[in-house]
Amino acid sequence: MATVTSATSGTSAYRQVLTIPGAVQFSTAGLIGRMPIAMIGLGIVLLVSDRTGSYSVAGAVSASYIVANAVLAVPLARLVDRLGQGRVLGLAASVSAVGLALLMLVVESGWGTPWPHLFAALGGATMPNVGAAVRARWSHVVEERKLLDTAFAVEAVNDEVVFIVGPTVTTLLASAVHPLAGLVTAAVASMLGTWWLVSQRGSEPPRRATITTEHSAPMPWRSLAPLVAGATMLGVLFGGSEVATVAFADEAGKPVAAGLLLAIWALGSLISGVVSGSIVFRRTPATRYRWGILALALLMAPLPFVDGMLLLGTFLFLAGFAISPTLIAGVSWVQAIVPPDRLNEGMTVFTTGMVVGVAPGAAIVGAVVDRAGASASFLVPAAAGVIGALIAFLSSDRLK
Repeated sequence: MATVTSATSGTSAYRQVLTIPGAVQFSTAGLIGRMPIAMIGLGIVLLVSDRTGSYSVAGAVSASYIVANAVLAVPLARLVDRLGQGRVLGLAASVSAVGLALLMLVVESGWGTPWPHLFAALGGATMPNVGAAVRARWSHVVEERKLLDTAFAVEAVNDEVVFIVGPTVTTLLASAVHPLAGLVTAAVASMLGTWWLVSQRGSEPPRRATITTEHSAPMPWRSLAPLVAGATMLGVLFGGSEVATVAFADEAGKPVAAGLLLAIWALGSLISGVVSGSIVFRRTPATRYRWGILALALLMAPLPFVDGMLLLGTFLFLAGFAISPTLIAGVSWVQAIVPPDRLNEGMTVFTTGMVVGVAPGAAIVGAVVDRAGASASFLVPAAAGVIGALIAFLSSDRLK
């Protein structure tokens, strides 16, 4: 079991990391700058479906954004490592905002294929991974390795805030204000948060001398590849669970409850993230990641057999408790094995693995829902969790 060291315990771990000069500022900027990750895909669907009356067209345009973001995220992160956050992030966020503005313009003007898809792809391809950049800053400013998990826990909690607040705000703005309002807010948040982040030069990781030569440290792909494969399984679990939950609520005749159920799931993760950050673990990130993903798989296992909304909410809440500790350990593991001068790239590879898994997870679950119903579709995310755990445990010797 993980234990707390005598040197740091309880809220003192949070106090130590949050009193580091500039930490609160760059973490807050990162929170604002990555709000779009939970807003833009949904905002595109709401806007395009409202203007065209077609959810298939809306889904295709949203997919253009997501696919472009997944494909270009790693090259963009590599550029950040090479040139520095200050030179890349703000410019990338600005180009992304221009792409989204053009997307909104052509949709409002009634332009058809391929223009919405092209501008959505432009917005996605240049949207920077602010979360990875903030975690790289934590790795730079935190001197005690044992406190780095607490710093990553802060960002895990911020991620949960993003996924609780983002979809709710986007839906509310699109329905109560204007179909454009959600996307506009996401683009503005990206610009404000990212430019605020890059303006804080004191906490920016320095460009390493090796990154400007041909002798940069190689990426440890043998160690990183299984982590990315496990992250992809987590993406399948997350994307599939969202669709399955929406379908379950719809079958129960309470479609509006889907948002509440997903918020309860995220709340469990948020609480566990806060608790995890107050603990300084003696176990390695690799060990915690393996047991965390196994716990998540086991907690998802009962969902195919649940037949009531209250019971589903209870199990989702409990399963949520395994999410943040697993992701915190995964990010810490990446930080431990990736060369410092390629840290932004390594973290982006890990998070992109999750992004890549979301769409297939949602698609597979959708097919199962059509054939066997919502309850049976929870078998897909449960199976993804088991596969992710097997990858982690079978790769343990090689990854130490």
